[in-house]
Amino acid sequence: MTLRNTVVRSMNDLGLAAWFGGTLANAVALNGAAASATEAKERLRLADTGWDRWTPVNLAAIGVHLVGSVGVGYANKSRVATQKGVLASSIAKTALTAAALGVTAYSRVLGRKVAEGEGRPVEGITEPGLDAPDDGVSAAQRQLAVFQWAIPVLTGAVAVINAVHGEQQRPNQQLRGILARPAQALGLAS
Repeated sequence: MTLRNTVVRSMNDLGLAAWFGGTLANAVALNGAAASATEAKERLRLADTGWDRWTPVNLAAIGVHLVGSVGVGYANKSRVATQKGVLASSIAKTALTAAALGVTAYSRVLGRKVAEGEGRPVEGITEPGLDAPDDGVSAAQRQLAVFQWAIPVLTGAVAVINAVHGEQQRPNQQLRGILARPAQALGLAS
C-alpha cells in the first residue's frame, strides 16, 4: 500500500513558493516602487512599511516550509538511507535552507538598521543618497543591495533540489539507486 504525503509536500512547496516569490517580488517591485517616490525623504519609510507588512507572512511561509520539509524528510527516511544520491541531495537541501534562513534573518537585521535612517534622502532602499554620511545606515543599505537577491537565489536552489527529489522518486530511479549501494559495497560498481 502506498502512503501519500500530500499535506506535508504541499506545505513544503507552498511555503517555499511564498518565501521565494514574496522576497523576489519585494526586491523587484516594492524596493523599486519606493525608489520612485518623488520625495527622497519618503523612500525609506515607504519601503520599510511594505517590508513590515511582508515580514509576518514571510515568517509564516518559512515555518510552513520547514514543517513540510521535515515531514517530507521523515516520510522518505528509508529512501534517504538506502537509495544512492538521496542522502546527498537531502544534505544539499538542508544546507541551502539553512543558508537561506541565515540570509533572511540577517537581511531583516539590515532592514531594521536601514529603517533607522527614515527621513533622510536616499536614492532607494539599497542606495544611500549622494550626500549620505558613511554610517551604519549607508553600510546596511549597501549590504542589502546584495542580500535582497541572495534570498531568492538560495530559495530557488532549494526548489531545484525539490525537483531533483521528485525525479529520484521515479520507480526506475528508486530501483537503480537502491541496487547501487550493495553493488558498490561488493565492488561491482563505482
